[in-house]
Amino acid sequence: MENICVLGTLFKENFLCSKIQKKEFTKGEMITSYIENRRQICFLKEGSADLIRTDFNGEVTTLEYYKKGDLFGELFYLITSNTQLNVIAKEDCEVLFISYNFLINRCNRVCKRHEEIQETLLNLIFKRMIILTNHIEMLTKKSIREKLLSYFTTLSFQKSTKTFTLPLTLTALATYLNIDRSAMMREMKYLEEEGFIKKEKRKITLF
Repeated sequence: MENICVLGTLFKENFLCSKIQKKEFTKGEMITSYIENRRQICFLKEGSADLIRTDFNGEVTTLEYYKKGDLFGELFYLITSNTQLNVIAKEDCEVLFISYNFLINRCNRVCKRHEEIQETLLNLIFKRMIILTNHIEMLTKKSIREKLLSYFTTLSFQKSTKTFTLPLTLTALATYLNIDRSAMMREMKYLEEEGFIKKEKRKITLF
């Protein structure tokens, strides 16, 4: 929450910076597409969104989900010619578009707390890299059980509790882990029967 509060100072009264833009989006609207040389990162100030991949066959996959306080942008993904990547608002959103130059240089105006904001952004970039690394690690698991337990363990660590609510719907979770939803539901049932987890709708307790 500290990072959100620091960046929340942006666009308050008396704060102006030519290297940052604030935009609002409605549910279902495309926030950005990933293309080369855009040279910006996005900070989700309010709302939630998904990163959607559409391949050359037209198959649609949800790669990531973003909540208030998350960063996203092409900085975090390799751009290829046979894949389209779009960030779509899941609900009404407020987004800050931040130029790479903001991270490197001071702007022409004398912006208060500029260095503190730069440091906060760099910390958020580091956290996003960790999330991406964890996601890749989950996807490398061979079985559905291993993928689920890896995901649950990661959530438990992030929230510092054995009991947590899944941030995704079960359909979105299956897409996120690249597994069949029906097979995933069967495996979750087996995990509960064998005492690995307790499940109440989207509430999970990890044993």
